[in-house]
Amino acid sequence: MNHIQLKNISKIYNANSTQAQSAMALLAEGMDSVAVKEQTGYSVGLYDINLNIKAGELHCIMGLSGSGKSTLIRHLNRLIDPTSGEIWVNTTVNTKTHAKDNTQANTAPVDESSSNAINILELNDKQLQHYRQQTVSMVFQHFGLVPHMTVMQNVAYGLRVRKMSVSERHEIARYWLNEVGLTNLEHSYPDELSGGMQQRVGLARALATDNPILLMDEAFSALDPLIRAQLQDQLLELQERLNKTIVFITHDIDEAIKVGQRISILNGGRLIQTGTPNDLRHNPADDYVEQFMRAKA
Repeated sequence: MNHIQLKNISKIYNANSTQAQSAMALLAEGMDSVAVKEQTGYSVGLYDINLNIKAGELHCIMGLSGSGKSTLIRHLNRLIDPTSGEIWVNTTVNTKTHAKDNTQANTAPVDESSSNAINILELNDKQLQHYRQQTVSMVFQHFGLVPHMTVMQNVAYGLRVRKMSVSERHEIARYWLNEVGLTNLEHSYPDELSGGMQQRVGLARALATDNPILLMDEAFSALDPLIRAQLQDQLLELQERLNKTIVFITHDIDEAIKVGQRISILNGGRLIQTGTPNDLRHNPADDYVEQFMRAKA
């Protein structure tokens, strides 16, 4: 059962439609992104990405710097719009499940003909705002906390945007702070916390809205190894109960294998292979994938 479907997604930066088409024609002929940049001057973010992400899956997107992984995840909440392609999301998956009640997720598949599936690229401003408030949350690499807000206010911010009452949103924020191990820190400010604590606040903020899709862009990469491992464990424990659809960006194969049910490997803006860790280990699509898996071994 799929929750998110990317169809033929390409992103060419700083190019108009005609210029982008010329760059994509070179990519279609097999030219790599570096050569396209040298010949045309246009940077390739992604090229012809087709990817299904299953409902309730923790799906890792990985690759080296410049591979396109952060560009890809930012398409899922339209912080970036593609040059071409479609992004379909089933808006009934996990709708209004409440983690506090441990409600199980509905796992309807993406079906373009279904009234429940939306191509998010067709949303107007008001619809996009609703989509971001109700369907997708994001945890950023560098925390993204508001410095003049307390920990409580940061966690409750998404609920405040929904016009929820102060008492209700603070109750929910307090619950999630407890879940991520930050009890009694609700009146602290971000600069009073360690990096690991700040990222726990960011995770609590994303979970507090109870949105079915959670995007995590290199969320643990700025942390030291011990704290990083602890947060990986905590994420897996939470996911066991919450059954969110999580798209997790990383450049670390060890992290991807530890947390990812499936892994998609990007190189030069192209999707090279998607599979379980065992799939990638035993049946690598090319030398690039094999080198990643050998590094783990």
